[in-house]
Amino acid sequence: MILITGANGQLGQDFQKLFTDLNIEYIATDHKELDITNKINVEAFIKNKKFTHIINCAAYNNVDKAEIEKDFCYQLNTIAPNMLAEIANKIDAIYVTYSSDFVFGENKSIPYVETDEVSPLSIYGKTKAQGEKLVSTTHNKSYIIRTSWVFGVGNNNFNKQVINWSKNNEKLSIVDDQTSSPTYSYDLALFSWKLIQTNKYGLYHITNSGEASKFDQAEYILNSIGWKGKLERAKTSDFNLAAKRSKYSKLSNEKVEKTLGIKMPAWQDGIDRFLKEFNY
Repeated sequence: MILITGANGQLGQDFQKLFTDLNIEYIATDHKELDITNKINVEAFIKNKKFTHIINCAAYNNVDKAEIEKDFCYQLNTIAPNMLAEIANKIDAIYVTYSSDFVFGENKSIPYVETDEVSPLSIYGKTKAQGEKLVSTTHNKSYIIRTSWVFGVGNNNFNKQVINWSKNNEKLSIVDDQTSSPTYSYDLALFSWKLIQTNKYGLYHITNSGEASKFDQAEYILNSIGWKGKLERAKTSDFNLAAKRSKYSKLSNEKVEKTLGIKMPAWQDGIDRFLKEFNY
C-alpha cells in the first residue's frame, strides 16, 4: 500500500493515474484529509495501514508569496517532509519527497549535478534546500528528487497561463533570461516510480531532457496551438517579482538516466502530450 500526500496537485494526480493503470494499491490524501504539518494526525492516519511507501507530493510552491508567508512555507517544505521521513523510518517504509532547481543560484552556466553545492536565492529555495538536508540524514530508505518547471493538466502552471493569456491578447511579453528544463508531471511520476523500484536511494534530478527559456517554452506552446499574435522578448527585471530567480537552473539527468538505463523524453515531447491530454 502506498500513501500519496499532496494528491490534488499535478504530480499527485499523475501518480494516481499511473498507479491506477498499474493496479497498484494506494491511498491519496490532500490537506483536507491529512495535515502533514501535524505529526499526531499523520501517525494516527497511518496506524495499522501497513504502508510500504510514502510519496510526498505536497509542497508550498508559490515562490513569490513565500517571501511573505515564510513560516508556512518552512512548515510545508522543510518541517513536514522531514517529519514524514521520520515516520517512514519508524514503519520501515520507502520514502520519496520532491525538491527544486530553486536550491541553486547563479553559480553555473552548465547543468547542475547532484553533488553541486546549493545556493538558493529565495525563501522557497532555502526551505527546499533545508528540507533536503534534513531528510537525507533522517531515513536511509529515502529518495529526494529535484525537478524543475513542472506542468500537468492537474493544476495551474506556466503552460496553462500562456494558453489563457493567448485567448485575450494579441501581444505577449515573456522573459528570455530564465533557462531550465520544463518537466511534464506524468513523466516525473513515471520515471520516479521506475527509480523507486531500484532501491538505489539518494538524491536525484528528474526533468525532461533539453533546456529552454520561458520565452522558448511559450513560443513552442503558442506555435503548437496556432496562435496568430505577436510574441515579444522580455527580461525578469521588467516584472516586479518578490523572489529572486536564477538565470540558469538546468538540472542534469545523467545520474538517473545511468541508473535506469533510459533517456528522459524531451521537454517538447512532454508539451505535445500535455496539449493532447489538455484537449488542445
